[in-house]
Amino acid sequence: MATQVAPHQASLRRRHSLIALVSALSLVFLAAPARAAEPAVEFMKQTARELIEAARTGSQQDFIEVIQKRGHVPAIGLYALGNYKLQLQPSDRNTYYGGMVRFIARYAAAEAPKYAVSHAEIQSPPARDDKGLYVDSRVHLENGSVYEVRWLLTPQGNSFRIRDAQVLGFWMSPFLKNLFENYIGENGGNPQALVIALNR
Repeated sequence: MATQVAPHQASLRRRHSLIALVSALSLVFLAAPARAAEPAVEFMKQTARELIEAARTGSQQDFIEVIQKRGHVPAIGLYALGNYKLQLQPSDRNTYYGGMVRFIARYAAAEAPKYAVSHAEIQSPPARDDKGLYVDSRVHLENGSVYEVRWLLTPQGNSFRIRDAQVLGFWMSPFLKNLFENYIGENGGNPQALVIALNR
């Protein structure tokens, strides 16, 4: 395929919409009450401000900047390669990460404005387990829909990075992983094929 990352267009659109929905849902934290004593919640509130501005401008570049600043890009990217991650050449990593970020940002910029948020609530203080720290939220859209969204954060220095998000009961990283693994498998099992496609 000349320009797409996966061969099944309908399946791609569904997955892209889910990724974009997560980006759009993250905008709600501006309205969510939080205690200053909760650094993870404060981190998400600031992330929301930046995403809101990106959604208002409709700029793919603005989304790219937020994802690079707030997302745990290497962890997300390597996980998304699944069984092929050890085959990614070290010299291709930065190019791959950049392409992946643009891939997500492109659809976030296109889809985020379609999800008008009414308000949101933080349901509980952050929770921790061996995978990281979780921030829970309830998102209310203007059309009356309500979504439970859980964010997985990884501590990094004195701050955090977003590792994953769960919406409608599903974590988003596995969708990206399935998408990328399928493309690599259908293109000779070489991750470089994905790297090239993401950077066209």
